Amino acid sequence: MASIVKTGSAKWEGSLKKGNGHVSTESGVLSDQPYGFNTRFEGKKGTNPEELIGAAHASCFSMALSMILGESDLTPDSIETKAEVHLEQKDGGFHVPKVHLTVKAKIPNASAEDFEKAAKTAKENCPISKLLNAEITMDAKLV
Repeated sequence: MASIVKTGSAKWEGSLKKGNGHVSTESGVLSDQPYGFNTRFEGKKGTNPEELIGAAHASCFSMALSMILGESDLTPDSIETKAEVHLEQKDGGFHVPKVHLTVKAKIPNASAEDFEKAAKTAKENCPISKLLNAEITMDAKLV
């Protein structure tokens, strides 16, 4: 299979604390969405890199889990994944040391063992998990 390339873009203007930026995706689903110091650290309306990474990781994981379940002839009614991306200050800078996944899934005919095994495999192998150089933890619940 040929390489698939998707793009996201950002434009920033001004200083760190007083400046602002806009982020967009190739598909146009996000188009000139605001982000800045105030949306990242002060809770103002707009997005930030950590929540975008969280959304990417949650969606990638959910798709991977669905694929892995399908390999065992299990089809989920629903998979709900939340990715908490932890941004911490260290050595005068910031880093993301951890992502925590919380998963709730409704899967007819799945045993708890089947679900836990599939969730662990998805956590370790979804492309965004592999991309992140961070500890990735998870709570997975079959409902």
